[in-house]
Amino acid sequence: MNDKVRTQFDAAAKDYDRERKQLIPCFDDFYGTAASLVPSSGKPLSILDVGAGTGLLTSFLLPRLPDATYTLIDFSEKMLEQARERFKGTDANIRYVMGDYSKHPFEEKFDWIVSSLSIHHLSDEEKRNLFAKLHGITNDGGGFVNADQAAGESVFFDELYRSRWEASIAASGLAESAIEASRARRKLDRNANAWDQVKWLKQAGYSEADCVYKFYDFAVFCAFK
Repeated sequence: MNDKVRTQFDAAAKDYDRERKQLIPCFDDFYGTAASLVPSSGKPLSILDVGAGTGLLTSFLLPRLPDATYTLIDFSEKMLEQARERFKGTDANIRYVMGDYSKHPFEEKFDWIVSSLSIHHLSDEEKRNLFAKLHGITNDGGGFVNADQAAGESVFFDELYRSRWEASIAASGLAESAIEASRARRKLDRNANAWDQVKWLKQAGYSEADCVYKFYDFAVFCAFK
């Protein structure tokens, strides 16, 4: 993860959550689908949220899995500050780690690993390496859920997805300054094809992997170990 990405998200931290529904046309389905894929096992789970940001995805998991132990890692201190504020005063069992998850030396394993709108900032090689790393720190019987952006099958579809997104945010009522800031962040995106990512997950060692939800370039991946 590079410093440009960190700088952009530090700057966006304060207003990040408030703008999500306007910037993600499929917001409820996108996050809701991702959260629904982590199964309740009858025992408290250990869950790692990589690139956790403000804790948005974890906030979707908590109502279903209130007894789970959550570890939130992000390299933006300001985003993690928003996460701490979000969960302040709750009974949630949450640990916060400031660091780059692609380089962090995890010393424990987790039942489930989740991520949202973060991994697309990595190069294809870094994605493949990360998937292998996450597989290695996942307990048997667990898995990985990634709600992220994905490239289309061709430039034609990438341009189609972008035009639909532009039309959606133009009609959202979001301030032009916020739209411009989002466009600037998206210039740092390194989206990979959805089906390449499914292949990489299988190559990393997951027994089952699929893209289970897709709305233009917003996709949810699920893999089981």
